[in-house]
Amino acid sequence: MKKIVSNIILASLLSLSGSAIAADAAAGKTVAARCIACHGMNGEGNAAMVAPKLAGQHEVYLVSALKAYKNGARNNPLMSPMAKPLTDDDIANVAAHYANIK
Repeated sequence: MKKIVSNIILASLLSLSGSAIAADAAAGKTVAARCIACHGMNGEGNAAMVAPKLAGQHEVYLVSALKAYKNGARNNPLMSPMAKPLTDDDIANVAAHYANIK
């Protein structure tokens, strides 16, 4: 019985993570235009501005970080106001965009 419950939970978690994978990376590139000033044209980051590299980051991490900036769980004077107006779709899309950059 425990194994069945564990498998159901695992399947549920995998299906939830699939929502981030279904995001539109092309639409995310449009959203990412706001990010270029600090994170660079291709998400390469900017050490002088303490803006981390976003290119190649895990999509789930990027979604989590942006949502945390948006809801105030993470506070940064530059990132928090940038994340506030983003919709959940914007967040998923921009995360897909940066995750797909190698």
